[in-house]
Amino acid sequence: MVTANELLAGAALKEGKFIKAFPEFGPERMGAPIRAFTRLSDDPVVVHSQVYYPDMVVVLDSTLLKQVKVLDGMKDNGHLVANYAEGRGHLRELLATSADVHAVNATKIAMEEIGRPTANTAMLGAVVKVLDYVKLSSVLEELESKFSGKFSKEVVTKNLHAVQRAYEEVE
Repeated sequence: MVTANELLAGAALKEGKFIKAFPEFGPERMGAPIRAFTRLSDDPVVVHSQVYYPDMVVVLDSTLLKQVKVLDGMKDNGHLVANYAEGRGHLRELLATSADVHAVNATKIAMEEIGRPTANTAMLGAVVKVLDYVKLSSVLEELESKFSGKFSKEVVTKNLHAVQRAYEEVE
């Protein structure tokens, strides 16, 4: 999620928006849940704390939906985007909410497009669609720019496809 967080923030910055993005790692063991926060604004961001009342909550690991109160603090007009294979209606039932929830099977997309169950870039595509604040083209350019120096062209292309596909498939 940290990578997706950084890519979203970088894309927003390239569009002239103001950003503040950072992860929060607890003292937990390797592989434990982490949180990442991103503030995006048309005006300078002057708050430097974690986000207590988010406009959007993104859940990368669907097992957390039963373990963590993911909707706590989310604004009434906020959005939840989850990596969830059962679809939007089932997600709403699971959480017993009338909130604006969105589901995308990002793990399946990652397996089919990238060949690994790393769903972060696919989730980024879903977030961009639901958020409707940063252009998909900006996110794709940022991903290509950041990944090109680290990964092969094939890996970069697979991740670009995962972002695009999740953007199209999110419910």
